[in-house]
Amino acid sequence: MFEKILIANRGEIALRVVRACREMGIQSVAVHSTSDVDAMHVRMADESICIGPPTGAQSYLSIPAIVSACEITGAQAVHPGYGFLSENAKFAQILEDHELKFIGPTADHIRLMGDKITAKDTMKGLGVPCVPGSEGGVDTLDEAISIGKQIGYPVIVKATAGGGGRGMKLAKSTSEMESAFHTARSEAKAAFGNDEVYVEKYLGKPRHIEIQIFGDGKGKAVHLGERDCSLQRRHQKVLEEAPGPAIDEKTRARIGKTCADAVARINYAGAGTVEFLYEDGEFYFIEMNTRLQVEHPVTEAIYGVDLVREQIRVAAGEPISFSQKSLQIDGHSIEIRINAEKLPAFSPSPGRITQYHAPGGLGVRMDSAIYDGYSIPPHYDSLIGKLIVHGRDRPEALARLGRALSELIFDGIDTNVPLFDALLRESAIQSGNYNIHWLEKWLTKNFQ
Repeated sequence: MFEKILIANRGEIALRVVRACREMGIQSVAVHSTSDVDAMHVRMADESICIGPPTGAQSYLSIPAIVSACEITGAQAVHPGYGFLSENAKFAQILEDHELKFIGPTADHIRLMGDKITAKDTMKGLGVPCVPGSEGGVDTLDEAISIGKQIGYPVIVKATAGGGGRGMKLAKSTSEMESAFHTARSEAKAAFGNDEVYVEKYLGKPRHIEIQIFGDGKGKAVHLGERDCSLQRRHQKVLEEAPGPAIDEKTRARIGKTCADAVARINYAGAGTVEFLYEDGEFYFIEMNTRLQVEHPVTEAIYGVDLVREQIRVAAGEPISFSQKSLQIDGHSIEIRINAEKLPAFSPSPGRITQYHAPGGLGVRMDSAIYDGYSIPPHYDSLIGKLIVHGRDRPEALARLGRALSELIFDGIDTNVPLFDALLRESAIQSGNYNIHWLEKWLTKNFQ
């Protein structure tokens, strides 16, 4: 087992890894920018080291700075968290070249799943159902129009190196394809330095379902059911729950086994998430995230496992500590993402927190790295916390979420908490009858 792990991240996920290390008796090293010197993960880790100025490009995304921090502190492994360098194949390879363990999959697997076209072709070959669309990148407008006619409109044009909703444009007809094609390419070029796009069928009312898998890197993998992440704004997840309200036990077992078998065949190591659109009883592969997800706590809640601890164990060469047969769902869990944002514009709201009180009680977990007096810097993502609740069933989890929200206090900054207060009053949320388009339509009517 590792003696010391460096955490190449910040905020609540860095603190999450610090806590797992402490429970395992492993020393933790926090890296931080100059603006994060007073951050909670820095205070809680056994050691800390400054790696650069406030901007992410000069600190948390600086591979040389992180490798140097490992050498200075004697860390043997690096946990990347999510975001930043967590899915950077070059980073994973450089760590390996420096005889440092990347706590995650191999650089080859990150590279394989990092390009959406390659990932789709790979998954199709492994028996995973995919969305109808182009076989690879689409170079010309004429080719895009031809594919649109072939698979039927509406279609969506997507950046092959995309993510977070960037480089994605909808075309409902041939007449709309020219604008969608050129806009998607220009956005992709600006955001990712790669203007390659592909075309796939646009589903009308799908849910976003993701399957949590875990592999040992030696041909064995298990699945930990699904999460429903259909409540999204601008392709960004807002609320996640497990198990999914629309998925029954038989369906869960079928798609879970398909995903676990697929990643086992490529000797995948560690945590990963296979994401799908789900409509009319059918699953369509979107992408695979080769890292820990923001919403991993809902899976931990219903299965009683520590996914971060398991990541560390498998990276150290130990076997997965649970079997598929031993995994049994216990109740229902919901997570909401709390952002420092000013409604209704959802504009960033950095600043000093003058008062903070986290909710508590049975079945309530608050993952956050903020505290009274903490100043939220303007340089990073607006996520400041995740509120996770667990109940015996979905109605109890919803009731517990409402109660927890009533206890939560943030003063000094604006947050998106009022959004969740309003959502809990909606019948579609109470019943679980929503899809990936529901929230955008609801916001148009209620948050202008």
